[in-house]
Amino acid sequence: MPFCRSVVSARPGAFAVLCLVVACGAPIGDVGIDARPSTPVGAPPPNDESDSSGDETTSGSAPANGADKPAEAPSDPAETPAPETPDPGTPAPEPPGPSTPSAPSIPMPYRGVNLAGAEFGTAKPGTEDRDYKWPTTSEVDYFVSKGMNTFRIGFMWERLQPVANGELAGPYLSKLDALVTHATGKGATVILNPHNFARYYGETVGSSKVPSSVFADLWRRLALRYKANARVMFNLVNEPHTMRTEQWVEAANAAIAAIRVAGATNVIQVPGNGWTGAHAWNNNYYGTPNAKAMLDIVDPIDNIFFEAHQYLDSDSGGSSDKCISSTIGRERIAGFVAWLRANKKKGFIGEFAGGNNPTCNAAVADMLTAMMEASDVLVGWVWWAAGPWWGDNYPFTLHPSNGRDRPQMDLLLPHLAATKLSP
Repeated sequence: MPFCRSVVSARPGAFAVLCLVVACGAPIGDVGIDARPSTPVGAPPPNDESDSSGDETTSGSAPANGADKPAEAPSDPAETPAPETPDPGTPAPEPPGPSTPSAPSIPMPYRGVNLAGAEFGTAKPGTEDRDYKWPTTSEVDYFVSKGMNTFRIGFMWERLQPVANGELAGPYLSKLDALVTHATGKGATVILNPHNFARYYGETVGSSKVPSSVFADLWRRLALRYKANARVMFNLVNEPHTMRTEQWVEAANAAIAAIRVAGATNVIQVPGNGWTGAHAWNNNYYGTPNAKAMLDIVDPIDNIFFEAHQYLDSDSGGSSDKCISSTIGRERIAGFVAWLRANKKKGFIGEFAGGNNPTCNAAVADMLTAMMEASDVLVGWVWWAAGPWWGDNYPFTLHPSNGRDRPQMDLLLPHLAATKLSP
């Protein structure tokens, strides 16, 4: 007998609940933003599986960054119903202006989107098309046709490497390989992202239960596999949180060292602690500020980007489709950009988004302009998110509906015109 199973986001403040018929994976309903689960900001994500983060974590709360789970069960773009026609009495949000932004003084090479799905759910290893869904090559082709050249692909560490220090899992790895090969064959850059919040089976990286050497082993194996492909970047992990910043820096340095010893010279993206929020880069609520601790990151070939995320709602967590103001994005990334400049570092915005309403549309457009203006230190950005399992109720999805662009694509397109691909 089919039953409805709730899958809440891997981050606090998530939008969605996914209802599935487990027997066959068919949708039986969806719950939108107004009915999202009320997980307190700063609570451990359900994907962490444990209230304990190891023996070296902090207990303070931390704001979330973004929402990570689908709003409804899988649907093919061709089968997804078109959005409902707005009530004629309700004014529609004004579309962005037609003018193309002026090119930045220094080119920004990486612009694209997160492709989510392989990290969905909590089952380990889980079953494809029931617990999780890989993005498709047709999605890559669609976004490349729009001018995007960068894809951040999330996956679950436990599915890729079920046993610590063990071999990478063949079937799951082959799906990742296929997506990487297709996208980079098109001339795009792929960012590999274990979407695990610096956790492995619920235990914190760098703790006695998951030593830094275990984290380093994952990256050694990935480095050996992808080092020949210069279009692959290594994003160490998604949004470390609720741990000492020094503990995260130690684990990150172990992974970086393992990547370089393996002979890989690929770009490494290093997130900060505290959900890697750009707005909190200089704050200390999560422990030692990233602005101080991340200066201890060591790469022997100095080929790293510092990765930050930024949402525009009240808690900077992507838990709402409402934005604080039309300039909030610019304001929240300003401290991160200033830190990059002061320390001669390069940065990357790995997640950002806003809802489809006048204030958010203005805020996203202004944030895009601000990022392009900071191209002397910001090398790129990727929108959150696309992927085959986002439903029409998820306000940030860029997954096309009935072959038609989502509204926020209009905000991104003017900034994609200069993007070039060379297979």
